[in-house]
Amino acid sequence: MRKVLVVGAAVTVVAAGGAAVALSGGGGGGEAHAAALGTATVSRGDLVDSEKVDGTLTFEDERQVRTGASGTVTAAPKEGRTVKRGRTLLRVDGEPVTLMYGAVPMYRTLARGVSGGVDVEQLERNLRALGYGGGLTVDEEFTGATADAVREWQDDRGLAESGSVDAAQVVFLPGAVRVKEVRAPEGARTAGGQPVLTVTGTRQVVHLDLDAGKQDLARKGARVGVELPGGKGAEGRISDVGSVARRTGTGQDAKTTLDVEITLVKGAGGGLDQAPVTVALESERREGVLSVPVEALLALREGGFGVEVVEGSARRIVPVTTGAFGGGRVEVGGAVRAGMKVGVPAT
Repeated sequence: MRKVLVVGAAVTVVAAGGAAVALSGGGGGGEAHAAALGTATVSRGDLVDSEKVDGTLTFEDERQVRTGASGTVTAAPKEGRTVKRGRTLLRVDGEPVTLMYGAVPMYRTLARGVSGGVDVEQLERNLRALGYGGGLTVDEEFTGATADAVREWQDDRGLAESGSVDAAQVVFLPGAVRVKEVRAPEGARTAGGQPVLTVTGTRQVVHLDLDAGKQDLARKGARVGVELPGGKGAEGRISDVGSVARRTGTGQDAKTTLDVEITLVKGAGGGLDQAPVTVALESERREGVLSVPVEALLALREGGFGVEVVEGSARRIVPVTTGAFGGGRVEVGGAVRAGMKVGVPAT
């Protein structure tokens, strides 16, 4: 809750970071010192206070791509391009390195006779998804049917039909990727195990380096508001809160932060990367309370606060109790009810 400061002869109210010229009344029911020139409605609902922090619009799951291919890069993707299952990440000595989906990296040559494993199942699942191997059983065994499906796939890709697959031909990644940086451009020499691309996932996120002292503001699953470049607003949800604090800087510049990730509504970020944004994190929520605009508050001579209730041409000062602030409004209690009109200064 933010404090209300009364300044001068009980006629000015400063609240929630903004100033409002208020009217004063005597005994909680006297005539207004001056007439408010506008009205606002007493409403009932949730009152949310928030704190704004700076963040960066980016893409999730950044990682480096390494292959087993050695030779000259003869084709590389453009930065910003999306590569999906079965498509080419790059070409080395004219031969494609293909993206397939899977959590286990290609760490061995897969061929008939190898021991069973999750990597074999990954390959078979991808072959099936790409339309190869009608009689293929997706399991952890590399069978003759698997080898036949591999040869069919290799034929379509312009590769030697060996029936075996290695890291020079396939890279397993969790899903579709967006190319962030080309580490090995066309004409460059590359060797097995060297990074050739930096990629990200295709989902846009907002990253916060949140001051560790404000970690209570970041609750996983909470909804947040995001102000994008150009002033456009978007909705997001906190998808991850780091559990390990990081210390950066030295001396007066030293700070301790937590990594916070916010997932945006699909398409809200417009494809921007590394763009600065502002995030409104919820610091307090009061549910189902009566509230009025902050500028409706009046500082009473006898102490406390009131509002000027407007009923037709009649106006009267009603004392109120105040609670939480949020969104330019203040929680009020006392002899007020939802739907009442209260005076506010003209804007």
